[in-house]
Amino acid sequence: MRFQDQVVIVTGASRGIGRMIAEAFAAEGAKVACIATTLEGANKTAEAIGGKGYACDVSSTASVEEVFAAIAADLGTPSVLVNNAGITRDTLMLRMKDDDWDRVLEVNLKGAFITSRTVAKPMMKARYGRIVNITSVIGLHGGAGQANYAAAKAGLIGLTMTIAKEFGSRGITCNAVAPGFIESDMTEALPQEFKDDVMKRAPAGRLGTPADIAPAVLFLASSDAAYVTGQTLTVDGGLFL
Repeated sequence: MRFQDQVVIVTGASRGIGRMIAEAFAAEGAKVACIATTLEGANKTAEAIGGKGYACDVSSTASVEEVFAAIAADLGTPSVLVNNAGITRDTLMLRMKDDDWDRVLEVNLKGAFITSRTVAKPMMKARYGRIVNITSVIGLHGGAGQANYAAAKAGLIGLTMTIAKEFGSRGITCNAVAPGFIESDMTEALPQEFKDDVMKRAPAGRLGTPADIAPAVLFLASSDAAYVTGQTLTVDGGLFL
């Protein structure tokens, strides 16, 4: 019960990796604020784990500040923020519209900036905080047809290191987890031959699951990782060795 009575905010908590992370924190005693784009999606996870759901557009400062104030009033000062919210609009660069680029950067990168900036204020006052950003191996290695997603996830790694440097003296750590190809709605659309190739090349011999990611997040959010900050932990089954 490493997170007994701690307030944990998880964005993108309605499904997949986000939902598994929320479940894992709740199982260790946390009071989990589940954030999703719709209240129905947020409540679906929250009701299953005994948390509380909130609808929020993470790319909007006004929306984030309103929701985070409600979380503080309902649950208390947050100790942990997990920036998991993300979208994809994949297509080759020559076909990518400006809106496809802008929206992915707004949600995946700007959203993490806004939520981190907002939560840093009460964390600084408490002189304690853990921020964990969910990036991707695509942010480390690129991906054809994913210029927007790769740029956002690479930017998230730079943001992680910057937060670590700016707030480390106030007892706040910031780290990132870079999942490989995880069984989810996003990877469901990938061609089977691509997934077969991933499984062939990865020493683990399989795609990952959300359950492979959650323990890494909980470690970085725990007191066990008090001296770990500004790092990116890759969880990809060895795919990019």
